[in-house]
Amino acid sequence: MRIPAHSVCTAIRDDIVAGVHQRGSRLTEEVLARRYGVSRVPVREALRTLEAEGFVVTRRHAGACVAEPTERDAADLLEMRMLLEPLGASRAAQRRTEAHLKVLRGLVRLGQERARRGSSDDLRSLGGWFHETLAQACGSPSLTSMLTQLRHKIAWMYAVDAPPSPVESWAEHGAIVDAVARGDGERARAITALHGERAAAAHRLRLSGGADRSDRVRTSQRAVNMSGLRH
Repeated sequence: MRIPAHSVCTAIRDDIVAGVHQRGSRLTEEVLARRYGVSRVPVREALRTLEAEGFVVTRRHAGACVAEPTERDAADLLEMRMLLEPLGASRAAQRRTEAHLKVLRGLVRLGQERARRGSSDDLRSLGGWFHETLAQACGSPSLTSMLTQLRHKIAWMYAVDAPPSPVESWAEHGAIVDAVARGDGERARAITALHGERAAAAHRLRLSGGADRSDRVRTSQRAVNMSGLRH
């Protein structure tokens, strides 16, 4: 397996999220360089970046190791995402481009079609692309970067159940895009906040050994009011 040097950080991060590198395990530069087909220099740079992001810690006498986040860390990250995504949607309503809208509408069409057909295999990846594009549309590189890091960390710490009603979930995605397209920042913020609260209930903490905890994130479970969203 050989990858470009600039992609080493992404590759290591993806493998941490996927559990290839277990929590608490050592990350040896020589071993990583051999695995990814690069020299030790880009590996060293990648480990510094991943330490800044919170995926890696440096321990005395052990060197770089995969971080071992606590349950409180995980809960804080999910709460941060629930606060920042509505802000990003509000900004996107003011700063999105036509290219962003085209991609968002295309993803909504695909998601709604798959949801109606009961084809759930692609819905998770489509949802990820939707939220990634929405974050990019906010016009703030720093906010986009924070949301991207949050998504990676949450995927690492949580397993996510499929929504009980995919059709309703993608109707919410569509309502967010409608608000963004109209430039209605407050409505985009409100719908995204309610959508995020509902989605959070499907998250289950992962154990360090790779198994998933059965308890779900508790929220108030407020229903998203879909009446009047399209006008």
